[in-house]
Amino acid sequence: MTTEKTGAFDATMLNAQRCSECGGTGELRIESENITEDFEVEKQTVITQCPRCGGKGWVQGG
Repeated sequence: MTTEKTGAFDATMLNAQRCSECGGTGELRIESENITEDFEVEKQTVITQCPRCGGKGWVQGG
């Protein structure tokens, strides 16, 4: 059963703080540049799950 349907909430989230690593988004964005064989610069953004909060956006407060 999900908490979404029951209206229940996770009590551990009462002390949670927004993750400082990802700013609460749960993901990290890494900008990178590559040079092609035609000497053109390709820019790309790699999006990955934040390792600090596990992609939740919140960390346990102290």
